[in-house]
Amino acid sequence: MNTPSRRHILASSAGLTLTALAAKQTQAAATPPGVAPTSSATSPRETARLDDGWRFHLGHASDPGRDFNFGADQSSFAKAGSWNWPQAPVAPYYNDADWNAVDLPHDWAIELPFVQPAYLDPNKDDERASHGYKPLGREYPDTSVGWYRHTFTLPPGDAGRRLSLEFEGVFRDCIVWVNGYRLTRNASGYAPFRVDFTDVANVGGLNAVTLRVDASEGEGWFYEGAGVYRHVWLVKTDPLHVPQWGTFVRSTVNGAAAAVALTTEVANDSDAACDCEVISTLFDPGGKPVGMARGALTVPPRGVASLDQQASLAAPKLWSIETPVLYRLETEIVSAGATTDHYTTTFGIRTIRFDPDQGVFVNGVHVKIKGTCNHQDHAGVGVAIPDRLQAWRIERLKQMGSNAYRTSHNPPAPALLDACDRLGMLVLDETRRMGSDAEALDELQSMVRRDRNRPSVFLWCIGNEEPQEVTASGGRIAETMKRLVNRLDGTRLITEAMDFGWGGPTGVSNVVDVMGFNYRPTAPTAYHAKFPTKPIILTETGSTVTTRGVYTRDPAHQFTSAYDVEAPPWAQTAEQWWPVCDAAPYSAGGFVWTGFDYRGEPTPFHKWPSVASYFGLMDSCGFAKDEFYYYKAWWDDAPQAHLLPHWTWPGREGKPIDVWCYANVDRVELFLNGKSLGMQPVVKDGHLAWSVPYVPGAIEAHGYRGDKLVVRERRETAADPAKISLVADRVKLAADNADLAVVTIAILDAHGRPAPEAANAVRLTTLGPGRLIGMGNGDPTSHEPDKTDTRRAFKGLAMGLVQARGGAGRIRIRAEADGLDSAEIVLTVG
Repeated sequence: MNTPSRRHILASSAGLTLTALAAKQTQAAATPPGVAPTSSATSPRETARLDDGWRFHLGHASDPGRDFNFGADQSSFAKAGSWNWPQAPVAPYYNDADWNAVDLPHDWAIELPFVQPAYLDPNKDDERASHGYKPLGREYPDTSVGWYRHTFTLPPGDAGRRLSLEFEGVFRDCIVWVNGYRLTRNASGYAPFRVDFTDVANVGGLNAVTLRVDASEGEGWFYEGAGVYRHVWLVKTDPLHVPQWGTFVRSTVNGAAAAVALTTEVANDSDAACDCEVISTLFDPGGKPVGMARGALTVPPRGVASLDQQASLAAPKLWSIETPVLYRLETEIVSAGATTDHYTTTFGIRTIRFDPDQGVFVNGVHVKIKGTCNHQDHAGVGVAIPDRLQAWRIERLKQMGSNAYRTSHNPPAPALLDACDRLGMLVLDETRRMGSDAEALDELQSMVRRDRNRPSVFLWCIGNEEPQEVTASGGRIAETMKRLVNRLDGTRLITEAMDFGWGGPTGVSNVVDVMGFNYRPTAPTAYHAKFPTKPIILTETGSTVTTRGVYTRDPAHQFTSAYDVEAPPWAQTAEQWWPVCDAAPYSAGGFVWTGFDYRGEPTPFHKWPSVASYFGLMDSCGFAKDEFYYYKAWWDDAPQAHLLPHWTWPGREGKPIDVWCYANVDRVELFLNGKSLGMQPVVKDGHLAWSVPYVPGAIEAHGYRGDKLVVRERRETAADPAKISLVADRVKLAADNADLAVVTIAILDAHGRPAPEAANAVRLTTLGPGRLIGMGNGDPTSHEPDKTDTRRAFKGLAMGLVQARGGAGRIRIRAEADGLDSAEIVLTVG
């Protein structure tokens, strides 16, 4: 860990001993990054993640009799003790034994079958394809509503505490009851929300949380899932405490030091004013106290007060893409000599500057944005992505050389932002709905308050391709949203992802700080000439449509080619947009649509049997498509000479094969069965190509920098599939009932060569403290279930997700397929 060269404790810390600071350090070290609030041995605050032990049952969107009689009586559920109380699912002792046992995160839509429409108009796109042909919506009332129940016991010692449930995200239209009392209704499927249930809590006994979730209405034009797909937290605090997201940390770097501004809110849920002291201690990445501030505050009864403080750090370690250094703020509230709260905030110290002529600077260093847009689903689990899988996806993007992530088109899960903070990935944080009504502004406020301490977040986005982006009303809406963001944060600029109307007389472009462009890679040139003082970023671009492992367009099977040759009419291929952006110094960079394939929006076919997109640089499992390596060549300095396609073409002997090479070296020589086919110089931001008559054997690329051979890559002709290979991304998992391994299943021939056309059905079994939670293969037309133990390989590959469950031990994973040699790997848990 990097630590400052010397410890700097403010003079105001006099009276707090190093022993006390060390105690704080010990407590804070047990806190996972990005989790706030936290528990403390010296504080009444307790936080527990309520992921395990839920019960689930489908309801019905139109038939009360199949929806536990919800709505049969207009007063049903409105009053505790009404609506046939002992038999109501909101009752604490309701018998839910016949409900399904589920753990969170949970997406019930991923478990539903794909449904082929009875009629398809051959001349029109099918709107139902946008959500991936899952039976959700008004057409499917019997699968669009779900009920959840969870019970827990509160000990007698919780008397006098404030008790709340924090929901990170439920899709969507969620009604929450606790112990039969209806407490809230939250419409958004993406905005977090909180429920205080202190008044209805059964302290010393059993408590029941019941949710009715209605996914009949969507919010986007892509697969959005259904259910409690993010974490739920049980939070217990003293009446005098820091409220949710109640701290705000800003830093200013001045040479070799940093000034840190702290704002702390304190809530008082008692009937008398409270005097308290706010003690703020900063810890470096190694866990050492390096700064402190303390101040007095009087909080009115049933009110909230805030305190501004200042601290300074000598020789701070700056957060950057390459060195994502994280600090920690420990906030202690002390009243009448007793600690009433202890709250943890993770933050980073860094500077972000946009320049209209030169783009973005992080800590004064120029950074070209090499970003991807992404939706939030993954093969095998839908939108219910475990935390480790969130981090794995960011790791994969960084392996490609990407340095930025756009949360398209909604606020992301906190675990995703934890990974971006920890791994070094800039984030364009985006709200779901552009509006100035109370609900839209509340969602925007939640996003900004939740995420404003994160060093990864470098820009706020208030909308995407909005119809009102060029209207006077749209401009006024943007102004209202911008005022709110600036009041809550003020340290970051604001953009909107626009697809037309840049620089118009009215609308959003006159309001935002950074002009966002979706597609039209040459439009920024004209805009910059006319508006030279406004920074520019390509908020969405690219959109080559490719299918992993397919090298000839096949409309009959709805497969596109893996070559970078096809994009929708409104989009561009990689080589059409990136060279233009790369050559424009005033462009901050851009975000490719998309990093991963996602469910729904199956462009370019828009019809059954396609159920997923083709835009990804990786497929829905995270397997790299060939275009991944185009970007890696120009976004990463490591020498590369990636060859495509594979070299197994039975029946094509003597016929020419287009061989491409994505390389970032000086020149590449291609060989066929050891014979040189010539050397070509590498052209920046392009690719190399040869037309090679097919002969079984091997093609090989040799890449040179100067006169030195620095990289070689080989493709060999494979024989018939003979065996399975299993490789896990990691072999040691934490025994936390949450950690996860991504297991790659590859079909090989007898000599260990990849079989590029293999489609064998592979069965995975696990033995030990782990479970298989989903499988996938990256086929955008596959209708196989995700929650299964058997999946066909697609173009030689499939994937399984294995999660640690049940404590320490060893997980034995076995893969079997008819006619193939089996494979086994062992993971250690603990």
